[in-house]
Amino acid sequence: MTKPVNFGGKWLITLLILSFGLSGCALFESDDELEVDLNSGEQQMYRRAQRFLDTSNFDLAISALQQLESRYPFGKYAEQAQLELIYAHHGAYQSEAAIEAADRFIRLHPQHPSVDYAYYMKGVSAYDMNENFFSSLIPSDDSKRDVSGVREAFDEFTQLLTRYPNSRYAQDARARMVYIRNMLARHEIHVANYYFKRGAYMAALKRGQNVVENMQETTAVADGLAVMAQAYILLEMSELAKDSVRVLCANYPEHPNMDAECNFKGGYDIEGFERSWLNEATFGLLDPPKAPQFDYRPGFES
Repeated sequence: MTKPVNFGGKWLITLLILSFGLSGCALFESDDELEVDLNSGEQQMYRRAQRFLDTSNFDLAISALQQLESRYPFGKYAEQAQLELIYAHHGAYQSEAAIEAADRFIRLHPQHPSVDYAYYMKGVSAYDMNENFFSSLIPSDDSKRDVSGVREAFDEFTQLLTRYPNSRYAQDARARMVYIRNMLARHEIHVANYYFKRGAYMAALKRGQNVVENMQETTAVADGLAVMAQAYILLEMSELAKDSVRVLCANYPEHPNMDAECNFKGGYDIEGFERSWLNEATFGLLDPPKAPQFDYRPGFES
């Protein structure tokens, strides 16, 4: 049975840039041209679907592949059509449909030599669930979005690597998981910052602890320690606060909340907000203090 890579080298490039392209549009095809001659052979129908895929006309490709499978459900191209339907749905920004098509393929062909591709595309499509065309063009901080989709994507990639560690898609899946793990850790810091604003210091502490204890290899660990230090200070747990500051200083002395002598400057202490002279002079009317907001990411512009 032909594998998905029979699209050629162009297919791999297309997959890598898929999230930045427009979905296939029938620019030169009329509705009448979409109709497949049911008297034509299976091979002609399959080649027609391939032409749509090669030109990124994904909507037409979906219809052609579905008609091919319907006409020849036990034909020699049926399994390949089901596999390529996953790719076509993803290309048309139909993430839910792509996941459903991948689930169906896994259910029907659990021993297929390309079933790892179905697992991989489930992860890619789950990640793209919260994406849209405009977000791919406008730079933004992914960690501030709803992360339910990327959590699901992480689980799907984990399943792929568990079942098929030597898959041709394993390297890309691992790279995506690193990015997702960093995003989820940064999301925890954003939530902790929100809890500081609400005065929920224990809730903020738990978010920081989660990053430090369970996301050790992520870029948010420094902020996780800073969150813990600030929360312990506000909860009047001085010894634990000192321990967190000591670890932060030893590992991240360049953190913006650390001064040259490794003293922690979080924004406010046990007595409350650290108020400026202007705020005190105007009885709180001007230059109001702000709750601590930790976001240490060298080189990142929000």
